[in-house]
Amino acid sequence: MAGEIFDNRGRGDAGWRMPSIHPEGRRYGLIALGVALILLLVLDWELVGWPALALAIGIFAFFRDPERVVVRDDDLVLSPADGQVVQIEHVAPPAELVDDDGSGTAGLTSEPVTRISIFMSVFDVHINRAPIGGTVRRVVYMPGRFLNAQLDKASAENERHHILIERSDGRRIGFTQIAGLVARRIVPWVKSGDMLAAGQRVGLIRFGSRVDIYLPAGTDPAVLIGQRVIAGETILARFGHQELIEGVLQ
Repeated sequence: MAGEIFDNRGRGDAGWRMPSIHPEGRRYGLIALGVALILLLVLDWELVGWPALALAIGIFAFFRDPERVVVRDDDLVLSPADGQVVQIEHVAPPAELVDDDGSGTAGLTSEPVTRISIFMSVFDVHINRAPIGGTVRRVVYMPGRFLNAQLDKASAENERHHILIERSDGRRIGFTQIAGLVARRIVPWVKSGDMLAAGQRVGLIRFGSRVDIYLPAGTDPAVLIGQRVIAGETILARFGHQELIEGVLQ
């Protein structure tokens, strides 16, 4: 059940659980299912009815919302998204996370930091989660284009949603939900002032997209280009930990 405690001494039930369907997607799945059943059972149009039924199943699968086992360690930065690491670059954070927004709360520094970009295909879980626990200091929506989310310029040109979280010790992490070529809507569930736990659900992006996360200075990624990551479970980095790691494609 949700909230169950797991540890490395064997506590917790690791039985398989059927993922729930997030309410955001249930209506779309039910509409598609209703259309498919009409085509098959009422109109007897099997040629289009079976593909419509497959589409309905695909929509339900897209909005699946599985439970995750979140490691409780304040030094860890967790993945905010399921998907594949497509970029790791040293860049300046976006202005929306840096500039004074008039709230009196500091943003990120303007110095270059490491950005990890995670691409979510239509087959990935699209529920995004908080990479650290803390207080939401900024939520900034930016309209934009719908370029392929794997392109570098998608970070600056696509429709996107910036979120800044500050821990109680003042450490801050910024991350950005980015719409893609197919994705047409970002759905945030948090607002400025909200208190979040690490791994808590913060929103979703519909139908293929990307999430960028900006690590603080002096923190190296613990993941590699091409690696698959899981929101709320995969450790992206450890605060203040710097180490070159290498991998082999095999």
